Amino acid sequence: MVKHIVLWTLKEEKKADEDAIIADLQTRFHSLLGVVDGLTAIEVGKNYNGGKYDLVLYCELTTKEAQDSYQTHPAHIAIKNIVHEVVCGRECVDYEI
Repeated sequence: MVKHIVLWTLKEEKKADEDAIIADLQTRFHSLLGVVDGLTAIEVGKNYNGGKYDLVLYCELTTKEAQDSYQTHPAHIAIKNIVHEVVCGRECVDYEI
């Protein structure tokens, strides 16, 4: 199993719309379940702990190959393009268990 965790910082001009952005991304990312083979869990949340990052994405995938497919899947790419419009910083951690 692969765990894929992404942290994002919202652009300053988007922070006033943070709750709406999170709600939209939650819906969009959740829609990938059953569409992307090997994606078994996905969630988006707001960081309430302060710090550099505002949003987090958490995914579980069956294999590294499934993660590769997720990264290039057209439905994921469409969401990724939306994310790029609202964020200015990103960190990612992937690990296998």
